[in-house]
Amino acid sequence: MAEMNASNQEKVARNRRKETTGQVLSSKMQKTIVVRVRRHYVHRRFGKVVKSYKHYYAHDEENQAKAGDWVRIMETRPYSKLKRWRVAEVLGAEEQPSSNAA
Repeated sequence: MAEMNASNQEKVARNRRKETTGQVLSSKMQKTIVVRVRRHYVHRRFGKVVKSYKHYYAHDEENQAKAGDWVRIMETRPYSKLKRWRVAEVLGAEEQPSSNAA
């Protein structure tokens, strides 16, 4: 019984990976894309909403994402020195998906 609960907890923990949405900046590498993720936060001192961007290298097994596409990426095991994310889904091209609109 205890072993069964441990395996269920392991599966739940595995499924709770970080996911984020971003735009593909570059897909020139083999099986690798560069994704720009936008984050909004309130400035501590001035109270103004600030946009910040961060770039992530993501693994794209089928090379299906092209520059300008919006993709959903999820955290995974390290694939290389820089790649810690993989493509979960290609959402569309050239327009920001409505689910990520702020």
